[in-house]
Amino acid sequence: MHYTGTIWRPPYEADSLLLEATAGCTHGKCKFCTLYDELPFKFRPAAQEAIEADLLEAQTWLHDPLRKAEWSLFRLPSPKRCRVFLTGANPFGLRAKHLLGISELVKKYIPSCESIGCFARVTDVACKADDELAALADAGYDGLTIGVETGDDDALSFMCKGYAAADVVEQCARLDAAGIGYAFFYLVGVSGKGRGVVGAKKSAAVFNKANPWLVAANMLTVFPDSELYGEIERGNWAEESETEKYEEAMALVEGLAIPTEFAMLGASNPVMLQGNLPVQRQAILDALGRIISEIGEEELRRYRKTLRHL
Repeated sequence: MHYTGTIWRPPYEADSLLLEATAGCTHGKCKFCTLYDELPFKFRPAAQEAIEADLLEAQTWLHDPLRKAEWSLFRLPSPKRCRVFLTGANPFGLRAKHLLGISELVKKYIPSCESIGCFARVTDVACKADDELAALADAGYDGLTIGVETGDDDALSFMCKGYAAADVVEQCARLDAAGIGYAFFYLVGVSGKGRGVVGAKKSAAVFNKANPWLVAANMLTVFPDSELYGEIERGNWAEESETEKYEEAMALVEGLAIPTEFAMLGASNPVMLQGNLPVQRQAILDALGRIISEIGEEELRRYRKTLRHL
C-alpha cells in the first residue's frame, strides 16, 4: 500500500480499508495544526495508478485463502462490513469527477464495499454543486468526518479556519439533502482562556441546526512548532487550563439538543469516554465532573505535556 507521511484516521475508522487519495491539506492555514508539517508540499492528490495498485493489493488480501483459514482456525472476528476510508487531510476537496473515478475503482476491485468516507472541510462541500453531491452519495460516499472545530465565529476567524459558523449550517443542510451522513470534530479549547464555555454554547447552537451522527471532541494541544504557539508568545492568545477544557466539554454536552453520539476518544484526551445523547447525557456529565474533581489540573496538565505529537 502507498502511504505518504503519517496516516491519520478517526478512531471509529479502525476497521476500514485505508486508501491514500491525497496527502497534505488544501487549506494548511489553521494556526493550531501541525499534522502535515512533515510533508515537503502543501497538498498532492494520489496518482490513479497508485490508487489502483493499492486496491489490487487489498483485493488480494481480502480473498487470501491463508488469511481466511487463519480466521477460521483461531476464530478471529471477520470484518462486519467493508468500508473504505480515503486518507489525507481533506480528500473531499478533490473535484467530484475525481472522487467518482475513485469510487469506480473501489467498486471494480472491492465490489463488497458498502461505503466510502474521508475527512472533509466545510469549504469542500461548498465548492460542489447539489447534483455533484447527489452523484457522490449514489456512488457510496457517506460518513464524512468534518473538522468543524467550533461554532464560535471569533475562534474560527482567529484560527484562520476559512469559514464561518453559518457556513457549517448551510453546507451540512446540503449534505443532508444529498443523503451524505457526517460526523463533527470539535476542538476543546480552541476559543481560548476564559471563553471555553462561551464557545461551547455557541457551538451547541450551531450543531443543533445540523444532523451529525457523532460529535467527537478532541482537546487542543499547543505544540511549539505551531503558529498558535507564536501567538501565545506574542500575548495575542492564551490557552485554557485543563479543567476549563473539561468545563467547556460539559457545556457542549449540556447544550446539544439533537440525538447524536458524543465521544472523546482521541489521544489528546487524557480520559476517553463515549455515550449517546440525550439518553446518557447525565452519565457523561457525571464522568466529566469526576475527571475535574478526582484527577485535577496538575495530573491533567502532566498528561498534556507528555504529548509530543498527535
